[in-house]
Amino acid sequence: MSDTQQSAGKMWSGRFREPLDKGFEQWQRSFPFDWRLVQAEVAASIAHARAIEAAGVLTAEEAERMSAGLRAIGKLDVNARSIYDPSASFAKSAATAEDVHHFVELELTREIGDLALKLHTGRSRNEQIATDMRIFVRGKIGVATKSLHAWAIALIALAESAGEAVMPSYTHLQRAEPVLVAHWVLAYVAMIERDITRLEDARKRMNLCPLGSGAIAGATLKLDRSIAARELGFDGPTPNSMDATSDRDFLLEFTQIAATIGLHVSRFAEEITLFSTAEYGFIELPEAFSTGSSAMPQKKNPDLTELVRGKSVRLIGAQTALSTLIKGLPLAYNKDLQEGQEQVFDAADTLMGILGLLPKFTVVLKFNYVRMKTAATTGYLNAMAAATYLSNKGVPFRKAHEIVGNAVRLGLESGRELNDLTLEELRKLSDAFAEDFFSAITLDATLDCHDVAGGTARARVAEALAAARQRLEQNRTDK
Repeated sequence: MSDTQQSAGKMWSGRFREPLDKGFEQWQRSFPFDWRLVQAEVAASIAHARAIEAAGVLTAEEAERMSAGLRAIGKLDVNARSIYDPSASFAKSAATAEDVHHFVELELTREIGDLALKLHTGRSRNEQIATDMRIFVRGKIGVATKSLHAWAIALIALAESAGEAVMPSYTHLQRAEPVLVAHWVLAYVAMIERDITRLEDARKRMNLCPLGSGAIAGATLKLDRSIAARELGFDGPTPNSMDATSDRDFLLEFTQIAATIGLHVSRFAEEITLFSTAEYGFIELPEAFSTGSSAMPQKKNPDLTELVRGKSVRLIGAQTALSTLIKGLPLAYNKDLQEGQEQVFDAADTLMGILGLLPKFTVVLKFNYVRMKTAATTGYLNAMAAATYLSNKGVPFRKAHEIVGNAVRLGLESGRELNDLTLEELRKLSDAFAEDFFSAITLDATLDCHDVAGGTARARVAEALAAARQRLEQNRTDK
């Protein structure tokens, strides 16, 4: 085999005389997974063509021919099923391409001939992959933000439909105090709003364009880097070529935020799973998002929430793997970074899958308000309100806590709630008790004594609910 034959088709083969080991050649290829970046690669290549046209490398006619060829590649049906389909016109390129950059170059050569070989003037694959991944993640952030917004709106609607329905809140998985169902729902809205701001903040930070950074030291062609940045919707070019070609902070931030979202959706899924059990009986699982048992005919299993819990682990795993991958790499580009792409792709797919279902699932959730109210009005959940009552009468809170604890003990021993104890019995514990004690520990009073910003007092929750809807409506991502 001649040297030329050995090196045919490679983007880097000029100094090599021996063919690659066939096993290694296939093992080191990234195209089997980075084909997903074809659209980003096409967009970045068109932007680069404009930049080298301005630098005098291409004529206006050549730049237009090149852009037209790239646009044609962008229209290819490149997906997991068809990318290696022998009947597809690009099958040969797909079978031999080392990576997405090589694939686009091969296809462009097929489209416009040797003119395609000018496209690589003034650029390196190191800056290309950094640019492509920024475009990919930026797009996924947009989808995730919209999906989180849709879920928050679904939760708001759920809270509004609950009205002033009550439920027990929990600490240590033990009943603590009664809260409005809407208050519980709004806790998840608060998490979502933080997640949205994290995504938006990360997007701002990553929205700089690496094109023009070269392999490590900057392009050897005097390029106006603002051209490519502007064409691709970036805020400007990256400030340092070594950092630009090796920086994967933006991937790490994306997976970290995805992992945090995973924690939040997993907590929601865990509570829904618990609340749907017969032991709680707070929620009726929607059949459209549940499955049965192959052995037990009566079963309705919470598959969606269990899978959400399980898939959140993949998000945490992607973030951990990426952190470990990056931590020991010297500047600048290293082939190790290729391994980070799959982590990001998997995190994006997992996150999109979860967030694509949660809004629809949330809309059809049904609460058993009677069961929830019963749970919220038994088990001495008004004990804190009782201690507050004594504190308002001038009893030091620590002493009030002890007195109410004794009242709870009396109730436990006699099988009665605090409301059912007599004033005479209570006054034996403290002469601060008076007839108005009983009105101070009703369900409404117990809720309304939490009359602080962020508390579960009915008026406060109504304000918080209206404010949350207003914020979300003002920040709608589909305007």
